[in-house]
Amino acid sequence: MNERSVKHSTFVIERDYNASPERVFAAWSDASTKAQWFPKAEEFDFRIGGREINRGGPPGGAIYTFDACYQEIVQNNRIVYTYIMDLGETRISVSVTTVEIRPAVSGTQLIYTEQGAFLDGHDAPEQREHGTRYMLDKLGDFLKTE
Repeated sequence: MNERSVKHSTFVIERDYNASPERVFAAWSDASTKAQWFPKAEEFDFRIGGREINRGGPPGGAIYTFDACYQEIVQNNRIVYTYIMDLGETRISVSVTTVEIRPAVSGTQLIYTEQGAFLDGHDAPEQREHGTRYMLDKLGDFLKTE
């Protein structure tokens, strides 16, 4: 039997985007818009209690599943969701994420906070933070296109 472990971690990433809070919120809340910078969801129900699910991975490799449930939504201001991440049939993490969207002089300040439980050494907070930084950079690139 494998030894069980949990590594807890919290990370915060701040980004400034030259776009309105309404536009940044729409990039998170509209399925077709979000699919331009985040993996396309198989299920996308953006409401409190709604779910977002996507699956993917490298060709011929294991499948990662992102399964989120929206806990709190404040239009153009805040999104809070919980999510699990599975690798094949193995649960690798459980997280609570808060996305704060604040008006700023240059457009919008986004504050992304994730509190995670990383399970049995299958995932690491450093890897998740690295991937999230990349994702938020892709959001910034997308926001520059319109």
